[in-house]
Amino acid sequence: MFIKNIELNKVLNLKDEVQILPGQIVSKTLVQNQSVSLTVFSFDKETEISTHESNGDAMVFIIEGEGTFTVGNKKHLVKEGETLIMPANIPHAVFASEKMKMLLTVIF
Repeated sequence: MFIKNIELNKVLNLKDEVQILPGQIVSKTLVQNQSVSLTVFSFDKETEISTHESNGDAMVFIIEGEGTFTVGNKKHLVKEGETLIMPANIPHAVFASEKMKMLLTVIF
């Protein structure tokens, strides 16, 4: 099985796959292998992932809410329904300016 931790052959709403918990970031990995990583995240308001790098191109799709993504030295406010591509090997960080859920896809 390639996709895990989620029902197959069923229409689902990704919003329901992770819950927003007070003061926390919650993640649920759907795929993790040498080629691709697919993870659903929820962020409580004002939580963050500090600056880090990935050796793959990362695409975030905001399912709910909004957040500020710093890629290199540039800040992007990304809102519900929007997508941002973060190139490999460029430092990036995430700050949830309000409660937020997102789908992260990383291609290696």
